[in-house]
Amino acid sequence: MICSIKSSVPVPALSGSDSVSQKRIVSLTQRRSSLSPSLPQIIPKFSLSVTKPLHVSSVSSFEKPRKSLVTCKAFEADKSQPIEGSGVAKSETARKIKIGIYFATWWALNVVFNIYNKKVLNAFPYPWLTSTLSLACGSLMMLISWATRIAETPKTDLEFWKTLLPVAVAHTIGHVAATVSMSKVAVSFTHIIKSGEPAFSVLVSRLLLGESFPVPVYLSLLPIIGGCALAAVTELNFNMTGFMGAMISNLAFVFRNIFSKKGMKGKSVRGMNYYACLSMLSLLILTPFAIAVEGPQMWAAGWQTAVSQIGPQFIWWVAAQSVFYHLYNQVSYMSLDEISPLTFSIGNTMKRISVIVSSIIIFHTPVQPINALGAAIAILGTFLYSQAKQ
Repeated sequence: MICSIKSSVPVPALSGSDSVSQKRIVSLTQRRSSLSPSLPQIIPKFSLSVTKPLHVSSVSSFEKPRKSLVTCKAFEADKSQPIEGSGVAKSETARKIKIGIYFATWWALNVVFNIYNKKVLNAFPYPWLTSTLSLACGSLMMLISWATRIAETPKTDLEFWKTLLPVAVAHTIGHVAATVSMSKVAVSFTHIIKSGEPAFSVLVSRLLLGESFPVPVYLSLLPIIGGCALAAVTELNFNMTGFMGAMISNLAFVFRNIFSKKGMKGKSVRGMNYYACLSMLSLLILTPFAIAVEGPQMWAAGWQTAVSQIGPQFIWWVAAQSVFYHLYNQVSYMSLDEISPLTFSIGNTMKRISVIVSSIIIFHTPVQPINALGAAIAILGTFLYSQAKQ
C-alpha cells in the first residue's frame, strides 16, 4: 500500500510505526479557531508515505473522562512479528503431546514392573525384601542423579520431612501389602481388587473427615464393590492373604493421598524429587521391619535356591523389577504435575486395564467368563466414579 497526502503546513514526516490520533488534531484546531476567529482556519493534513505494505499489529483503546483515544500501531511487511495466537496454539499442542508421552511411558513401565515383580516373587517368595530392594534402588538412582546434577537437588528442611513422615508410613504399608498380595495371587487379581480404591477413598473421607459427596459418586461405588466381589468369589486361585494384602494396600494408599494433600500444600518440592524423598524415607522405615519379619538367613537360603533354579537371569529380574518400580512411580508423579487429579484418576484406571490384560496373556492366567465380567464391572465403576467427581 502506497499513501501520499499533501499538507499546507510543514509537519514532521511520520513513519509507519508512529501513532496517529485524529481526534487530538481536530480538538487542537478547534481551540486555535476559538482564540483567533479572524484567522483562517488551517486544518493540517498529515502526510504518511511508505513504500512497503503495512500490517496492523495491535489496537489499544485508552478511556479518559469525556473522551477516548484509539491508537493504531503498524509494522512493515519485512519486519513482521509472530502472532501470539499461533504461539499459544503451538504451546497447547506441545503440552498435550508431552502428557500423552507421560501416560504411555507410565503405563508401559508399570506393565514391565508387574511382569518382572511377579517373576521374582514366583522364584523368591520374600515380599518384604523385594519391596525393600525396590525402594533402595530408586533412592540410589536419585542420589546419583543429584550428585551428577542430572536432576536438580531439592531444597528441604526439617518441616518438610515432618510433613512427609505420615505420607511415607502410608506409602510403605501400601507398597509392602501390594507386594505381599502379588506373591500369593495372580497379578490380575491383585489389580482387580486394587481398582476398588475409590470406594475406600469415599468411605474414609466420609467417616473420618466428614466430607460429603454428590449422589452419583455414591452410586458409582455400587459397580466397583459389586465387580470386585464377583471377581473375588469366582477367582480360581483365591488366597485370603493375597486378598487382604490388596485391601490393606487400598486403604494405605487412600491415607497416603489424604496426608499428601494436607501436608504438602505450598511446598516447593514436587514431581520426581518429591517421590525420591518419599522413597528414601520409606526405605528407612521399611528396612528394620523387613529384617525382623524375614531376616538375612531366610534371604540367603531363598537367593541360592532361586539362582540355582533360574540361573544368573534371576539377578536381572531383581534389578529390572527394582528399576522399573521407581521409574513408573517417578513418571506418574511427573504426570500429576501436568494434569488434574481427575485426568490422573482416569489414567490410573486405564493403567490397571493394561496391567490386567498383559499379565493374563503373559502368565497364561486362567480366567472364567464370570470372573472377567466382575473385573469389567469394577473397572467401569471406577471410570464412572472419576466422571462423577468432576
